[in-house]
Amino acid sequence: MTIGIAAAGTGGHVFPALAVAEALVGLGVPAGEVVFFGGDRLEASAVPAAGFELVTVRQRGFVRRMSLENVRVAGQVVAAARTVRKEIKDRRIRAMLAMGGYITGPAAVAARSAAIPLLLHEQNAEPGLANRWAARLARRVFVAFPAAAGRLAKAEVVGNPLRSTLVSDRPGRAEALVRYHLDPDRAVVGILGGSQGADALNRAAQRLAGGVPDYQLLHLAGPDQHAEWSGRSASVPGWRVVPFETEMQFFYSAADLVVARAGALTVSELAATATPSILVPYPGAAGHQAANAAYLTEGGGAVMLDQSEIDRLPDEIARALAPGEIARRGAAAAALGKPDAAGQVAAALLETARA
Repeated sequence: MTIGIAAAGTGGHVFPALAVAEALVGLGVPAGEVVFFGGDRLEASAVPAAGFELVTVRQRGFVRRMSLENVRVAGQVVAAARTVRKEIKDRRIRAMLAMGGYITGPAAVAARSAAIPLLLHEQNAEPGLANRWAARLARRVFVAFPAAAGRLAKAEVVGNPLRSTLVSDRPGRAEALVRYHLDPDRAVVGILGGSQGADALNRAAQRLAGGVPDYQLLHLAGPDQHAEWSGRSASVPGWRVVPFETEMQFFYSAADLVVARAGALTVSELAATATPSILVPYPGAAGHQAANAAYLTEGGGAVMLDQSEIDRLPDEIARALAPGEIARRGAAAAALGKPDAAGQVAAALLETARA
């Protein structure tokens, strides 16, 4: 019995999909019977590295405006759907899970054409275009945030699937601090700009370090910007720069407070790990990140700053590190966490495939 998972593009799509795949294996599905569909972006390396097969499909996303380019993309959707449908037939795939993004359209069309059930998962509080369209074809629709439930028919709020290393097998704080060569007697503020780094947050980290704070900075600058920021931090005590962390359980175990963008996966990780945060939504994310951040801020686990207000960051950090405040905000974040989302989606997918 083979199960298909369509996930492509960013870590926000790919890593939750991998969490579901690993949960399927935990339920007794052999890894060889879980097949991913995607393109040549992050999934091209992350999926095989996790031990799963990836079928590469040529597809690009639609442009968010009236453009002739969308005519060409529509043609690609049709061709990609044919490719996916052939794989469904040849591999006898019994059910398809689509995780949003540009691969969802072909996967949904192929699943409908091949008469197998389609399940969807939406990671953001503001549903993407592909999932809004594909929800009409889906048997079940899962969402990470309650705000998305009102935008998608049949939506079930389960949270974002997270890998077990983050939610159940996290290292202790002492082990994490040793990994980053940090002082156990001082608070740690994590700066998380995502896999590409965030210029605004990287510059903010430099200003924070230059202010001689009474806390340490654990700064994930992004692989492309690591050399620059590592060089700047070399002579500044208490400013530890790391390019990118593939084992984020160590980062969250080390950090008392995190300053980050508000990608859906980051927000879900912060809640699941009971980590207080200051969220600075990316201005170009079409409102999605602000909607994600609202989930934590309205629940008391985070503070949201517009990027134009980033100069307020030192004061907001000082407030968050005040006596008792970290514990209060951490508890508020934890109350919003949904650590078993991967297990719930995997169980539903397996049940559907067996029906």
